[in-house]
Amino acid sequence: MLETANTPEPPYYAVIFTSCRTEGDNGYAEMAARMVALATKQPGFLGIESAREGLGITVSYWASLEAISHWKKNAEHLEAQRLGHQQWYASFRVRVAKVEREYGI
Repeated sequence: MLETANTPEPPYYAVIFTSCRTEGDNGYAEMAARMVALATKQPGFLGIESAREGLGITVSYWASLEAISHWKKNAEHLEAQRLGHQQWYASFRVRVAKVEREYGI
């Protein structure tokens, strides 16, 4: 069963990463799994949700802008970013948003 991230009461932050992949895996799946495992250990990480069918969308949730900044500067994450630019993504966008309200069932 798929589950949504179990986030705290707002406010918190969402990093929305949308991407179009290049052809082939070229080590992408292994690195993606490594990045999720690494992100979960970062201070301020709250959760992650991801979907891919043509357009990929990954939303990671963070307690603060400072936590997001630290994640962006993580050495292993920097290497994944470099490889993404070089071989995994035809295009991508990163958006950072403050979550002020949340509801659902």
